[in-house]
Amino acid sequence: MEPAEPGVAAYIGRWRPSSVSAEAAAFARTVVGLAAPAGRERAKSLLWAAGTLADYAAALGLEAVPEVVLHPSVIERFARCAPGLSPAARRTLRTNQRFIARRVVPQLYPADAPLPREQPTAERRMRAAGLICLGAGAGLIRGDLREVRGADVIARSGGLVVAVRGRRARAVPVLSRYHAPLLAAARSAGTGLVCGGADPVRRNLTTPLIRALDGGTGLPRLDTSRLRATWLADCAQLLGLATFMHAAGISCSQRLGDLLAGLEPAGEAEAVRLLGATRR
Repeated sequence: MEPAEPGVAAYIGRWRPSSVSAEAAAFARTVVGLAAPAGRERAKSLLWAAGTLADYAAALGLEAVPEVVLHPSVIERFARCAPGLSPAARRTLRTNQRFIARRVVPQLYPADAPLPREQPTAERRMRAAGLICLGAGAGLIRGDLREVRGADVIARSGGLVVAVRGRRARAVPVLSRYHAPLLAAARSAGTGLVCGGADPVRRNLTTPLIRALDGGTGLPRLDTSRLRATWLADCAQLLGLATFMHAAGISCSQRLGDLLAGLEPAGEAEAVRLLGATRR
């Protein structure tokens, strides 16, 4: 709530127009004071809206208390039936009356419930599963992730591998616990892209996909680099990397890089075995 301009409360207390009854003016001063508008012009608009509503309610024989006069049904009836008002005036008055009501009698105006989006289709679920499996199960990010097609997920060398396209073309073993959902996602995609879409160079892959699945609850954006970090940690544990580095007294990644510079990576079948990608 914004801080009020100096003198707003005094202005509200002095408001006694000739266009509404004394009782309606008193009601307006009370509820607008509780609504605490930030400026005099805003207070003036709210006082007029509350005063005209109170006079209308009194003509209907209603009790001049906030719970009655500011009830949603009374405000709506005023907007539809009050005489002598233009359509624009009706809309403006109703907006201001609802503003007062939400601050003075909030129990009558519960927060709007988020409307759910359409239920995720089987295709969306498959694309989401493919995204998770390629990220956390094979460590793919960016272009490597976006360009994977269903036909690139291959059962061979005793396990499951992803044939990565592009500048760093390679076969990446998939951790065994991701095999079943990734195979299902690949079958669903066929010759298309596993994570959906038609253009492999598209940006912002994850946000539209998650937005389509969130059911209106506003899930945060999924960071594919965190999925890759999960895969890296799982592979390091499988390889016993922490144990090796501790035994060797290596704490600097540069020293580890110097060591690896003179070694050749194992073949695909050995990589499948070492990286936990053997099919069960």
